[in-house]
Amino acid sequence: MSWVMRKRIHQIELFVKYPHDVQKDWLESLVSTAQFTEFGKKYHFDEISSYSTFRERVPLSNYKDLSPFIERLRKGEENILWPTESKWFAKSSGTSGQRSKYIPVTKESLKDCHFKGGKDMLSLYCYNYPETQVFNGKSVIMGGSHEPSLSTNKKDGDLSAIIVDNLPFWVNIHQTPNKDIRLMNDFEKKIQQMAIITAEEDVRTISGVPSWMLVLFQKILEVKRVENISQVWPNLELYMHGGVNFTPYKNQFEKLITNGVNYLETYNASEGFFGIQDQKNSEEMLLMLDYGIFYEFIPKEEIDKQEAIPLWQVEIGKTYAMVISTNAGLWRYIIGDTVVFTCVSPYRIKINGRIGQFINAFGEELVISDAETAIQIACKKTHANVNEYTAGPKYMTDSNLAVHEWIFEFNNRPNDINDFIKILDENLKKLNSDYAAKRNKNLALQKPILHVVPSGFFYKWMKSQDKLGRQFKVPRLSNNRNHLESIFKLLKKL
Repeated sequence: MSWVMRKRIHQIELFVKYPHDVQKDWLESLVSTAQFTEFGKKYHFDEISSYSTFRERVPLSNYKDLSPFIERLRKGEENILWPTESKWFAKSSGTSGQRSKYIPVTKESLKDCHFKGGKDMLSLYCYNYPETQVFNGKSVIMGGSHEPSLSTNKKDGDLSAIIVDNLPFWVNIHQTPNKDIRLMNDFEKKIQQMAIITAEEDVRTISGVPSWMLVLFQKILEVKRVENISQVWPNLELYMHGGVNFTPYKNQFEKLITNGVNYLETYNASEGFFGIQDQKNSEEMLLMLDYGIFYEFIPKEEIDKQEAIPLWQVEIGKTYAMVISTNAGLWRYIIGDTVVFTCVSPYRIKINGRIGQFINAFGEELVISDAETAIQIACKKTHANVNEYTAGPKYMTDSNLAVHEWIFEFNNRPNDINDFIKILDENLKKLNSDYAAKRNKNLALQKPILHVVPSGFFYKWMKSQDKLGRQFKVPRLSNNRNHLESIFKLLKKL
């Protein structure tokens, strides 16, 4: 295992040294492989020999653009977006509240992207922590489930479930509980079974969405009648997480894992595995360039114009919407995340938002990264701890003024709620000049409104939305009131 990992570290060093060559080679390989597909024939892939031609000929796309092709794949047709079979379809989390998306997963994307990313997480971790003992115990993955697709030989489901279902046997023997329980559809029954079984194992590593991992922790504490997870898993060493900002959850993890644990952040999604934290005590992630993905980026200020640039033209400190072409048949696909480059030698990134998650009711352009930084400061100054939150705009009926309405579920309630709101507001002004301008003398925005819901409320709300478990996440910011109204409706019933 050590030999395999050392070999992989050498390969990573190669794409770090020659990033542009690696990306150009992958573009050539992807286009060549797909030239005889329906999509490849439509855009004359056989005539594409450079990035400039690729960019001119192939349009940028979103899920709506590709969904007609994907629906045909789900019904059993092949050789449409990619020449090999699309047997699995990763069902998106639907954080935005829109209908689910089904992202094709091919054998190439599974092996050369998702599985490779999983192995690289451990390779980089072991490289940074050579005395690790993670392989001497069990691993817990808090994943989802799958179900039949539109064709009898296809399957839809969470990416995590697709990965679990296809893991080689030598990986599965290190997992707990068994695969049947990990793939159960009934989330609450699965949590109960996982808690009972894993509480008796020597667990060394855990991975999964933070909110659902905390649900598992609480169930284990109930089963074992103990105060913290370290009493159950004394050798727990590593938590691998991704998909959401971990900062709001970190205090809760530190309270429950008193022996300390190492954290490894990843950037993986239904569409692909993109980044891994490669340095100790860093929030930056190395952009993985040899996973069968060709990257492009749209500068934030050019999103409306839909003009993308290649990796070799990005700049440090600028926000970009990420565009990918992959070995699963996604072509110039805008995935919806925005990233900022912190370094270009090697290429390291931080996720700083979602294209669809923001509040811009009156031109304030509030994004997730600003919101979560301000919340973190407010929590620190008021000795609070946030479990979940969401926010959206509220238009006043008696004036032209708007207000942001926030709903918080606290683990530790602030000493003074009014003080929390004041600090949150002040720091949003410092972080976001557009927000500050709209808040200036209450010209366009009034002071935020904050509602506190009881512990466990967001769990009940997600359950009412049929979004328990899997990779579903609480939406943070929304430019409409759909989520807020749904929450208030449930609050009235409780």
